[in-house]
Amino acid sequence: MRSRFIRGGGPARGSGLIRGGGPVRGGPARGGGFVSGNGLILVGLVVTLAALVFPVWSYEDRSGTGLDALNAQTESTEFGPLSALDRDFITKVRLAGLWELPAGQQAGERGTTRAVHTAGEHLVEGHTFLDARVREVAAQLRLELPSQPTAQQRRWLAELSAARGAAYDEKFANVLRIAHGKVFAVVAQVRAGTRNSLVRSLADDANTTVLDHIKVLEATGLVDFDRLARDAATSGPQPVTRSPAPPGPVDGAPPAAAPVTPTPSFTLPPAVSRPRPRP
Repeated sequence: MRSRFIRGGGPARGSGLIRGGGPVRGGPARGGGFVSGNGLILVGLVVTLAALVFPVWSYEDRSGTGLDALNAQTESTEFGPLSALDRDFITKVRLAGLWELPAGQQAGERGTTRAVHTAGEHLVEGHTFLDARVREVAAQLRLELPSQPTAQQRRWLAELSAARGAAYDEKFANVLRIAHGKVFAVVAQVRAGTRNSLVRSLADDANTTVLDHIKVLEATGLVDFDRLARDAATSGPQPVTRSPAPPGPVDGAPPAAAPVTPTPSFTLPPAVSRPRPRP
């Protein structure tokens, strides 16, 4: 009987091979279910090729990932790229001044506590400065700015105008605090990611001003922090304007209450003329 041992004296465990190199009858090679050395090499080559191709897609073909949208909505300026979020931020700064400055003037007259008067003074001073800054930036970037508050902001002004006494103080502190919280979140997002030097500088000024207003509003002792938390949890992220800042109100919804026409005591910031066309 022929021996089943390899010349070296050891049994051919698992290999199923004899000296001639052929498979032993009934061995694992039958049925095509083998894993050969050539098969492992082929699998390795496929995995390596996939690893080389994936980074090329990751860094060059960003279609559908969001980066292509960012690039499509970004304009080149001498101060750096200007994104849709940058333009939305500039619009929001202008809109904030259009209603918060009159609200601050009103608080100085209707507030029943010294803390509310102080908050109103800070709003007037802060938005007078910030509105001048945003108009300067918009002129340099040749962007149009709104000249009237949005429908929602007009509703807030109408609610404040209808309130009196302690109810006015409480509504003023909470409505303005909620509004400043929303703007503060946009300022942080823009400051972290903008590539435009003018927008970056404006975000620094807005951050200082808005934070000051948040503090003086909270110093009234009337802010409902539970309400702030609920509002933050349900409102979600602010929508981004996907085009250059348009003239006039940016939301076209009709106001629930009649628009508020500021009296001579509650003046809006100066109107903004259409920017000069690009040369």
